[in-house]
Amino acid sequence: MKTVYVINGFLESGKTEFITYTLAQPYFQIRGKTLLILCEEGENEYDANLLKQSNTELVLIEEESDFIPNRLIELEKKYKPERILIEYNGMWNYKEMKLPWHWKIEQQITTIDASTFPMYFTNMKSLLAEQIRKSELIIFNRCDGIQDLGSYKRNIKAINPKAEIVFEDANGEINEIMEEDLPYDLKAPVIELDNECYGIWYLDSLDHLERYEGKTIRFVAMVLKPEQFPRGYFVPGRMAMTCCAEDMAFLGYACEYEKADSLQNQQWVQVTARVEKEYFADYQGEGPVLHAVSVEPTKAPKEEVISFV
Repeated sequence: MKTVYVINGFLESGKTEFITYTLAQPYFQIRGKTLLILCEEGENEYDANLLKQSNTELVLIEEESDFIPNRLIELEKKYKPERILIEYNGMWNYKEMKLPWHWKIEQQITTIDASTFPMYFTNMKSLLAEQIRKSELIIFNRCDGIQDLGSYKRNIKAINPKAEIVFEDANGEINEIMEEDLPYDLKAPVIELDNECYGIWYLDSLDHLERYEGKTIRFVAMVLKPEQFPRGYFVPGRMAMTCCAEDMAFLGYACEYEKADSLQNQQWVQVTARVEKEYFADYQGEGPVLHAVSVEPTKAPKEEVISFV
C-alpha cells in the first residue's frame, strides 16, 4: 500500500505554504522519496532547493481528465516514492477523485482563506463541503481582523463534526473561541436553547463538554429511538441542514429517561435535562449523556429544521 496525504482547498487558500512548511520540518527529513502531485499552479511556487533537500519529486497535472488511476500508477512506477502528497485542485469535485486501489489516504487536510470563506461558502457550498467532509484537519489562515470566527467553526462542524479546526493570523495560531462568545448564559440555572442556540450548543459540546457537565438545559426536540439503544434511553434532537437541502443530519445525544418506552419516534417533546460526561456504547467511548429531569409533549416548532447554511 502507498501512503497518501491529500491537501485540498481553493486557489490561494494556503495549500502551497502549508506543504512548503511541512517539507522544511526536521520530522519530514525521512528515508525515501516523496512524490508531490500538484493539480494547479498558484502565485506561490515550490523552491527547487527545498524539493532537493527533502528528496521530493514535483509533478504537475493540470487537467482533471488526466488525474486518473492509470496516470497515477505511471508516476508511481517512474519515481518509486515512499509517500505521496497531493495538492488537489479546489475546483475539482473531491467526491469524484479516484486513486489507484493500493493508494491509501493517511490524512486529508483542507486549507481555507478566512477572508474569502463567506463567498465560497455561499456560492460554492457543494464543492467546499466535499473538501472538508472527510478532512481530519481544517486550517483557516489569514484570519486577521475577522471577528466572527465562531460562525466559521459552526459551519465547518455542521458538515464534519470530528474535524480539528485551527485558526491562524499573521502572528500564528489563534486561541479557541471563548465562552463569552456563546449566545447563552452558562451560569443560568437552566440554559434555554432555541433553534439557533441548540445547534451552537450541540457543536460546542463536541469540543468543550467540560463547559456543560452538571448544567441543566431545556430545548424542544424530536424523539429518535434507535433499535440498538438500551431500555430507558432515547435521543432527543433536531434535523439540521448542514450544506444543502439534500444534506440533512439528525443532531442529538443519548438521554436517560425512565419513561422512554412511552415515547414515539418523531414525537415532539420539550426536554429539560442535566448534561454529564459518561461512557456510552453507541459513542464507543465517553461523550455527552443527558439525564432527563422532565420530558413533556409539545407541538412542533415553526421551523422544524435547523439551518447551518
